[in-house]
Amino acid sequence: MSHPAPYPVRLADEITRQLGQLADHLAQLPPHQAAQVIARVLDPETGVLGGITHLVATGSVFAKDQAERGALPPEVWLALGRASNELHDISLDLDEHKDTLQHVGTQPATIAATTPAPAPLVVRRHR
Repeated sequence: MSHPAPYPVRLADEITRQLGQLADHLAQLPPHQAAQVIARVLDPETGVLGGITHLVATGSVFAKDQAERGALPPEVWLALGRASNELHDISLDLDEHKDTLQHVGTQPATIAATTPAPAPLVVRRHR
C-alpha cells in the first residue's frame, strides 16, 4: 500500500500545477490582461517570483544546516544560495519595469488610432 504524500509535498505539486495553468491562460489573454498578470507575478514583495525567491532562500538555510551536519554535500547549499541570489537579482532587474507593465495593464482594450511602432529588441542593460 502506498503512503500518501505529506501535505507540503502535495502543496508543492498543487502550486506547480496551478503555475502551469496560469502560463496556459497567460498565453491566451489579451495584451492588457497579460500585462496585469505579469506585473502581479513579478512583484518582488507579493508576487510569485518573490515567493519563489523566498522559498529558495529558505531552502538554502535548510541546506546550510544539513551541510554543516554532514547530511548534504556543501555543493547543494552553495547551489541553493547562488540560485537565491540570482533570483533576487532578477527580481530587482524586473522590478524597474513593474510600473510600465502596470500602466499597460490599465490601458483600455480598444485599439489605438495609431499603431505603435515596433521597437528594436537589442537593448543594452544598465545597472
